[in-house]
Amino acid sequence: MKRLGNLWPELISFPNLLRAACRAAAGKRTRPDVAAFLLDLEPQLVKLQRELRDESYTPGPYRCFPIRDPKPRLISAAPFRDRVVHHALTQVLEPVFEKSFSKDSFACRKGFGTHRALARAKEGARRCRYVLKCDVRKYFPSIDHAILKDLLARAVKCRPTLELAARIIDASNAQEEVLSYFPGDDLFTPFERRRGLPLGNQTSQFFANVYLDPLDQAVNRQMRPTIYARYVDDFVLFGDSHARLAELRASIEDELCRLRLDMHPGKSRVYRTADGFTFLGWRIFPERTRLVRGNVVRFRRRMRSLAAEYARGAAGWDRSSGARRRSIPEFERGLLTRTTGIPGGCGSKSLNSSRSGMVAHALACRGELQFAVPASEARLWTGVSLSFRKGRAV
Repeated sequence: MKRLGNLWPELISFPNLLRAACRAAAGKRTRPDVAAFLLDLEPQLVKLQRELRDESYTPGPYRCFPIRDPKPRLISAAPFRDRVVHHALTQVLEPVFEKSFSKDSFACRKGFGTHRALARAKEGARRCRYVLKCDVRKYFPSIDHAILKDLLARAVKCRPTLELAARIIDASNAQEEVLSYFPGDDLFTPFERRRGLPLGNQTSQFFANVYLDPLDQAVNRQMRPTIYARYVDDFVLFGDSHARLAELRASIEDELCRLRLDMHPGKSRVYRTADGFTFLGWRIFPERTRLVRGNVVRFRRRMRSLAAEYARGAAGWDRSSGARRRSIPEFERGLLTRTTGIPGGCGSKSLNSSRSGMVAHALACRGELQFAVPASEARLWTGVSLSFRKGRAV
């Protein structure tokens, strides 16, 4: 890969910082820290630009909070001015790496996403008899800082840009402890190497794609399965030979070892596609796809929570977020897939697993929550209802 330089002037330019601030504030403008920054936007961006130019910029402390749905995770929220810098950096670096990223990597990339990843997996289920489903054990806490910086330096030779990326990586807060030994390690090596990226950063999503790109290249150029799809640390390989896929698993473990990563022993195995397999919250079969039961339970729990909020006056159309409101025109255009019979031309039989789409539907489903929808939108929701039976939308 040809290394690119002279990225710094574009990175610290005022238009790039302004675009980064707008992207970082999307859907969060009413939050106090975001509103305070936007109230004084131009002076704040000029100050940030000056700090970046004279290399005095220092990331601030993270605000951490746990989530337990669907499993326990620690979310780290950076100060808003740091999130502006994260977006400014990725806006410059993404075009550099996008040219070399595999077409089979679907996470956090414009024009890709979960729907295309699921479509790829469905194609594999229809065409092949077996699937090797793999999962990286504790991926984000295991990302090695030195290896990540080396991967960035293979494509970028702009010193200030690499130093800013290194500053953000080094400022990562402590993550869940992962103790793993790899060939060549001594007793103290796992404790001497810094690991872990915070969940919640824009840069963490991008760096996660960079870190596993060598695996994508090895799979596509050397292993060559019939079909391959990866979404962050979940990936599937399809083929018609069980023995061949078992061999590929050993090769993948070797590639992950070079990145100081472990494959999850309980979530990585070969399945018959006819028996179905789970990928991105869906149970995929050759002829059909079903929503995983856990997602149905969480959705219904969220519906009950929204109903309770509405009953006590804490939720309603006038208090719903802009993201939820914007989802409704998408319903009309058929961009958010729902069950058959939804007004506005949605004819898909699948149920969108996007949480924002679900919440938008929950907010506007008159039959479920009885929200007061403006007259201009009421025609879209008359008679709409949503129920579940054994994991399927009916």
